[in-house]
Amino acid sequence: EYTDWHVLFWVSAGFGALAAVLVLTLVPESAVRSGGRFDLVGAAGLSTGLFCLLLVISKGADWGWTSALTTGLFGASVVVLVLWGWWELRTREPLVDLRITARRQVLFTNLASAVFGFAMFAMSLVLPQLLQLPEATGYGLGQSMLAMGLVMAPSGLVMMAMAPLSARISKARGPKVTLMLGAVVVAAGYGLSVAMMSAIWHLVLVSAVIGAGIGLAYGAMPALIMAAVPVSETAAANSLNTLMRSIGTSTSSAVAGVVLAQMTITLGSATVPSENGLRLVMAIGAGAALVAFALAAFLPGRRPASATPTTHPASAVPAEAAP
Repeated sequence: EYTDWHVLFWVSAGFGALAAVLVLTLVPESAVRSGGRFDLVGAAGLSTGLFCLLLVISKGADWGWTSALTTGLFGASVVVLVLWGWWELRTREPLVDLRITARRQVLFTNLASAVFGFAMFAMSLVLPQLLQLPEATGYGLGQSMLAMGLVMAPSGLVMMAMAPLSARISKARGPKVTLMLGAVVVAAGYGLSVAMMSAIWHLVLVSAVIGAGIGLAYGAMPALIMAAVPVSETAAANSLNTLMRSIGTSTSSAVAGVVLAQMTITLGSATVPSENGLRLVMAIGAGAALVAFALAAFLPGRRPASATPTTHPASAVPAEAAP
């Protein structure tokens, strides 16, 4: 609001550098050593394929979904990712072990994570616009960017507060139940927005409820992944899970952009998103959360203690340690 937008990126870079220093100085090194070499070809292939795919998702609406650039990049991403998969299945030390990724628990956790990422990001796309749109629209709240940030802040605090509860539920009932509960809470938060979008406290409540669901679900995802892969693969498997969430958020941004670009009203000389468009994006977020719930339902149930595999230490560790 008061300075150049580039400052946001410089500040983020500063925090990233600080985090790197803190990790190097305070976080103990893992005793697990699997050896091997870095899969440079796999890293280059995955980066190239995802670059093309995410660029299409992010810019397709601006370029036109049927334009030569959009279809060309999408086709390139498909070809590159297929070749990348072929390479990963044949190299001795792959960047991502696709055979492990195809396991039911890993596969459905990743699918649920992608859809959940789609669901959670709808809030971040709608609430800031609703808060800052002029009151003359009849539904905008006319707030400053600073006020918008303060309204959204409680959501992050609620996420942090829910982390211990997420761990306790996972320990008692298993992370599958925690993930499903988180998806239901997120859907309920979006449901509240149907009737509660006309006051600042409405949006604080909506964002806090959605934040609670995100906090529950995000604590369960690493536990599900770590319990299903060998200890030597936890880093790659969790990284891929994070990537799936990022693909979900990028897709959410593209879909919301299309909806809000098509459903507009004219305010003076400006064109702004309509109230129905904003509500539709929130409804899509609720639907995506319910799809994530359905995908999580296909995850294997919690095994009895006597049936717990002994090949992976994380499968016997309480969920508090998993994230």
